[in-house]
Amino acid sequence: MHLLSPKSPGWLDWHPDPTVPSFRLPAGTVDTHCHVFGPQARFPFAPERKYTPCDGGKEQLFALRDHLGIRRNVVVQATCHGADNSAMVDAVRAAGDRARGVATVRPDVDAAELQALHSAGVRGVRFNFVRRLVNASPEDDLRAIAERIAPLGWHVVLYFESADLPALEGFFASLPTPLVVDHMGRPDVTQPVDGPEFSRFLRFVDANDVWVKVTCPERLSVTGPAALDGQRNAYTDVVPFGRRVVEEFGDRVLWGTDWPHPNLTDHMPDDGLLVDHIPHLAPTEEQQRRLLVDNPTRLYWPDEA
Repeated sequence: MHLLSPKSPGWLDWHPDPTVPSFRLPAGTVDTHCHVFGPQARFPFAPERKYTPCDGGKEQLFALRDHLGIRRNVVVQATCHGADNSAMVDAVRAAGDRARGVATVRPDVDAAELQALHSAGVRGVRFNFVRRLVNASPEDDLRAIAERIAPLGWHVVLYFESADLPALEGFFASLPTPLVVDHMGRPDVTQPVDGPEFSRFLRFVDANDVWVKVTCPERLSVTGPAALDGQRNAYTDVVPFGRRVVEEFGDRVLWGTDWPHPNLTDHMPDDGLLVDHIPHLAPTEEQQRRLLVDNPTRLYWPDEA
């Protein structure tokens, strides 16, 4: 029997009782950024992982989906599982047409494995450049992966920190696939929204037709989750950045929960409050529908768009 590993010290488990959101999600809403962790007894974590999480399997993910009023999920491979996509694929298959997947693959992935992933519902791969999560992201290997997935119509999901964009944007622009950026490129929200760092990110998005996830305010915020105005308006310092992206790139923005919220150290967010964050980023019904329904459907279920 597989010996279970204890959670990383100080690990914060996902919220056990999220509130019911005040904001009612439009029919067909897609959570385009969530994960599954294990369960470890069935889907062991990768030996090279940088953290050991709690279990957060498909049953808990689907229960949260239904609790929040979400229609569909895009399950993104978690780094704790490395390039073994079994847990992610199991969740996507179990959801039927209500889920798609984003995988992690190695440079030697062959056509048969890619086709099997495609048949299971995978539509992209993730390239991780966050140094605390991966040992290295060799560009030649990643370009080879991108060239192999391009004929399938897949995209590349990019996870990086804003300070590293100047060194990476040339490589990103050279990839032969559509690009999707996680968490707005993790901007420093203590800097001005019209300052040089975020302005450079916006120019990169504009020049390369990049899709952007306006996700994870709980990771970016300095002010935190306090809702002081009685309107469940949390993470207020992140709002100007998300709203700017929604206003400028309304046909290429996406939203997601990031459940089960890996590697948080300050607090575990209430997923109901994350839903109530949406109208602060996308105030109009048209913006909300594009963000939550139209855009993700076009990217992940193009036959329905």
